[in-house]
Amino acid sequence: MTSAPPLVGGIIAAGEGSRLREAGFPVPKPMVRVAGVPLLESVIRNFAAAGIARISIIVNERERDCVEWASGRFPDITLDWTVKTTASSLESFAIVAGGPAAGRMLISTVDAWCRPADFAGFVEAARRRPEETTVLGLTPLVADEKPLGARIDGRGRITALGIPAPALVTAGMYLVSARARRLAPGAPCARLRDYLGWLIKEGEPMYGETIETVVDVDRAEDVALAESLAARPS
Repeated sequence: MTSAPPLVGGIIAAGEGSRLREAGFPVPKPMVRVAGVPLLESVIRNFAAAGIARISIIVNERERDCVEWASGRFPDITLDWTVKTTASSLESFAIVAGGPAAGRMLISTVDAWCRPADFAGFVEAARRRPEETTVLGLTPLVADEKPLGARIDGRGRITALGIPAPALVTAGMYLVSARARRLAPGAPCARLRDYLGWLIKEGEPMYGETIETVVDVDRAEDVALAESLAARPS
């Protein structure tokens, strides 16, 4: 039997971070610190905790300094960089997901903050799902201005996205099937959330795995919330 290829990672870090800049944070979003650790470092640590040693990362053209910094910080992890200012999270996702590595790919946004053990637990659970499925991280911690709510059935399969008053929302972490990585949308999709919804309509088997505490760090209050969670005992 042929074994599955090693799981590779991807990080979407090309957003502008305008709300954090307006709140007085003087650094690019990937370098905003939570409990003293830059968001980019936190996400790379999460991938390392999950045993992933190769990561494709996209940053925008204003974040070029992140490339040298992170490459020096993590010499034992292969970091493949794309420096490009994109029009949307979907464009960034497509660039990262479209890399040459085969098989499934674990992708996270840079602003999805959680503890490494929680991230590794998500990856372990997600990898138990069938190889042909896409698995989304979901969280009951609804701390987002525009959360993407998800409905799941008793087997954990996602049956709908974008529902009102959700109990679970997407957490910015995705184990993407080989098929979904290569599938161009056949309908207009302006955002990543539109593409995920289109995948479900196209019949992509999609499951959810719950992570109790994930913070989407977009605002100053999100940084404060993540820091309060980081200070709690593990």
